[in-house]
Amino acid sequence: MLKKSPQFYKDKVCLNVLAGSMENAADICKVTEGNVLIGLLSKDYKSDEEAVSSMKEYAEVTGNRISIGLGSGDPFQSKMVARIAGLIQPQHINQVFTDVGATRSLVGQQSTFINSLVSPSGKEGFVRINTGALSSKLAPAIVPVETAIGMIKDAGGSSLKYYPIKGLENIKEYRVVALKCAEQDFILEPTGGIDLDNLEVIIKVTLNAGVPKIIPHIYSSIIDKETKLTRIEDVNKAMKVMEQIS
Repeated sequence: MLKKSPQFYKDKVCLNVLAGSMENAADICKVTEGNVLIGLLSKDYKSDEEAVSSMKEYAEVTGNRISIGLGSGDPFQSKMVARIAGLIQPQHINQVFTDVGATRSLVGQQSTFINSLVSPSGKEGFVRINTGALSSKLAPAIVPVETAIGMIKDAGGSSLKYYPIKGLENIKEYRVVALKCAEQDFILEPTGGIDLDNLEVIIKVTLNAGVPKIIPHIYSSIIDKETKLTRIEDVNKAMKVMEQIS
């Protein structure tokens, strides 16, 4: 039976990267020694059936190290993600704040990690939680980070996805988020604008705050624009960063 929870390097860090092919995904898993999640975006598929068929193949190739994604946090993909997640039973699911509970119900178990997308608010100690399809178009719902974490836990979420961190642009706000996650013993997932130049700082800020586990998403910056494949040499460099600071 395929494992339903991610594997973390030294029980602290698990990379989340995209893969341009199944061979690419297999190579990524090999170089990271399994401390990775392969992001597969629901919006890249025309139907639930196509997504389920493809993702099941990726699951076999990677040992179920699958992270079902929305695609740039697109809230209009949240229902599709929830539907296919229940059929795939992956190790990791990306979800908007308002659909975490429904997704946990469809998955029907507690092992799979489900993150909850919140966004920077412009105010330290607060995050924006109206990231759903309808709510994202309305006035910002800004709440204390600890309240957001409590609500995520109530809904059955496993971690807080902070998007977009924009590299180091929102690092001050992010540092406070990390401290609050540490207080609540909650996993944190920084996403957006992360590359090999800022990865070390972001991981250090997170772990130094006392966060138990981090899943940094490093996507387009390590993808070859011509082949559309994630560069294995860059994944290896990211692993070296993890090995030095974890």
